[in-house]
Amino acid sequence: MRRGFKAEAERLATQARDKMDIGPYEPLDIDALVQHVGAQLRSADELTSLSKLQELEALQPGAFSACTFDLGTRKVIVVSPLASDERQRSDASHEASHLLLNHGVKEVEQLGSFSFFTCDPDEEQEANWLAGCLLLPRELLVKSLKRGLDAAAIAEANTVSLQMANFRLRATGVERQAATWQR
Repeated sequence: MRRGFKAEAERLATQARDKMDIGPYEPLDIDALVQHVGAQLRSADELTSLSKLQELEALQPGAFSACTFDLGTRKVIVVSPLASDERQRSDASHEASHLLLNHGVKEVEQLGSFSFFTCDPDEEQEANWLAGCLLLPRELLVKSLKRGLDAAAIAEANTVSLQMANFRLRATGVERQAATWQR
């Protein structure tokens, strides 16, 4: 990740939430985020059969979680209906983050008869980080810990996975900061 990006991502998340009229302590409205980035949100089973998605999942678990189609006049974020609500929210936030950051597809690769798009690994990290900032802003984490909430309660209140809540608490340093409040 480029130098200074983490602080930039916190600012971008705050700006995006402000424009969507979502305060720093409120759960992120995914539909509002997707609309804010000029996209539509769709479930993959609207584009192909659920049985095909299940077949792909059986062949390679997690092979498809989400993607964004740029159809020229509109963008469509597609998420897997096989994922939990928390994962779908995270995946949609990740895809919206790519759009907020103006990331583009880097290459089209061929593997046998299959074509797929590849993305820059640094841009993937940036989208992951910004998605976390959008879902769980640092201010929200600080306030939640001061109210005595733990990672599980934060995750539940914001419809994110426990893994995401723990990651953000550790990665932002809020967890370590909170330990000093107890002294």
